[in-house]
Amino acid sequence: MQGTLQFLGLGLAALRDNIAPLDKPYKLNFAITYRCQSRCLTCNIWQLKPTGELGLDEIRKFAEKNNYFKWIGITGGEPFLRSDIAEIVEAFAKNSKGLYLLTIPTNSLTNKEIILSRLEKMLSLGIPKVVITLSLDGYRELHDKVRGVPGNYDKVMALARSFRELRKRYHNLSFVFGYTVSRFNLGQLEATYQAVNKELGNVSRDDFHINIAQISDIYYNNASNGGEPGREILAKELEDFVSRRSGRMDAMQLVEEVFQRNLIKFAKTGKSPMKSRSLDASLFMDSYGNVYPSIMWGR
Repeated sequence: MQGTLQFLGLGLAALRDNIAPLDKPYKLNFAITYRCQSRCLTCNIWQLKPTGELGLDEIRKFAEKNNYFKWIGITGGEPFLRSDIAEIVEAFAKNSKGLYLLTIPTNSLTNKEIILSRLEKMLSLGIPKVVITLSLDGYRELHDKVRGVPGNYDKVMALARSFRELRKRYHNLSFVFGYTVSRFNLGQLEATYQAVNKELGNVSRDDFHINIAQISDIYYNNASNGGEPGREILAKELEDFVSRRSGRMDAMQLVEEVFQRNLIKFAKTGKSPMKSRSLDASLFMDSYGNVYPSIMWGR
């Protein structure tokens, strides 16, 4: 019952945002660290050597003063490199009583047992929906090339198998494969899906969350990389893949469906189909505590 009320709270906030400005944002995107073991062709965050990132006590104070979030997106860098990631999430879960959804991406390069241990602590906090995104940008050879780390694909597959087992004990856990389309893997989405399904079995196209590579010196530090794919080919690839989804219409899939349809519009035009309301609906905070007025489309 409590989870249902929290979901309704999130849905109501999203609906109100389409009608009028909100008095408080309902979503926080929080990059808890910029440390990362990947060597991605599309992103240069891994080249940073961050110092002075927010400590746990500082984050707890922020969570206490800002206790209205219904959706927390923990990101990085590689979030699981922070040994206190579970305590960070706990701070928000303790203070934001309406929190329904927690989303976290991972490159799967942190020791698997460490990831599972930290994740179990978060799953035990009572957050109704915890969604982990396993970053996957291609089949074995392609993913390892784009991510710059040999053996990364196999680590993703191993973690996916472990998550399937973990879901038997924690029904609030879901996971998807996060595929970022760039010029380095353009045209290979369907081949990647087929490879994953062959490897794991029982994988649906619904299990893929698709993003488009973004160019930003503010966040990705990658203006010189040229990672954006060609729009015409990109739009067709996305349309073909999305059209072959199962059509399952549970609550989270409805949210995903809206996102993917808008992503296709963005691919065609290069312009966000969503109205930017600055800090009304969501805010992005970096690992130093800087708050930005809007998040980038597709992140």
